[in-house]
Amino acid sequence: MRKTALVCGAGGFIGGHLIKRLMREGFWVRGVDIKPGEFGTAETGDFVLGDLRDQSVVRSVIDQRFDEVYQLAADMGGAGYISSGDNDADIVRNSAAINLNVLDACHKIGIRNLFFSSSACVYPEHNQMDPDNPICVEDSAYPANPDSEYGWEKLFSERLYLAYNRNHGMKCRIARYHNIFGPDGTWDGGKEKAPAAICRKVAQATNGGAIDIWGDGIQTRSFLFVDECLEGTIRLLRSDFEGPVNIGSQMMISINDLANMIIEISGKNLSVNHVPGLSGVRGRNSDNRLIREKLGWGPREMLKEGMEKTYQWIAGEVAKQSRTP
Repeated sequence: MRKTALVCGAGGFIGGHLIKRLMREGFWVRGVDIKPGEFGTAETGDFVLGDLRDQSVVRSVIDQRFDEVYQLAADMGGAGYISSGDNDADIVRNSAAINLNVLDACHKIGIRNLFFSSSACVYPEHNQMDPDNPICVEDSAYPANPDSEYGWEKLFSERLYLAYNRNHGMKCRIARYHNIFGPDGTWDGGKEKAPAAICRKVAQATNGGAIDIWGDGIQTRSFLFVDECLEGTIRLLRSDFEGPVNIGSQMMISINDLANMIIEISGKNLSVNHVPGLSGVRGRNSDNRLIREKLGWGPREMLKEGMEKTYQWIAGEVAKQSRTP
């Protein structure tokens, strides 16, 4: 019998890629989002345009016992969106409502296998002040002190899913994503993340010109290509380990070095201007010891290969936009 899956947040970057992956595995997939797939990535024949903050929408979507449910839907974006403070109330209210609705609907209809995408933003700000030595091991999340309301909501929702495991015998699985990137994602408009934003700036820049980078560029991050994210996500949901566990790369890089890598990929001669802007914590890197222990798997380090694919895609989108009257 053909297996079934539900992807919440199917119109988003990771959700669109996940749908394609599941369909290649032979799943019948239903996708749901408040917006359609921006770049045609939601290829499922059963895509529901609906608001998961609305309980009636959630009940209409979760109307059968799906074999697997992936809850990726959230109100989120890059540092400029989640760290400004201007969107805090929306971020907490919208994401919490989605998680409360989806989780309880799954419980009431008898679905047990549910994945929740948390975030590295749950980790305490005080452990991420040194760009060279951030602490992001899973058990360091407590005592809690995230640097944004986005992180606080994710931490609350982790506890919500774990409580349903304990009290209702569910098999929710929780991953803390670390900066997932790749083609077919948001690359402009204010909600894009650093890799896409830098790719866009480089693609738009004239050879011999310059691009702007927020802050001093010394802040560090790790970036995981979307295909590796999907592999870890699916392995976790189908495992006996509930998490939370990091899904990210251990290849830490400064934003300056990331910008120089993308400039090199482009073949352009560009310089970097450092300008005032929100840049988040000073350092963040995935600690992959737990995922290797529990799943016997860890992501491949394919930063440059992934950036090459991402830059070529975004450069193509920029070219299309420039040709639009």
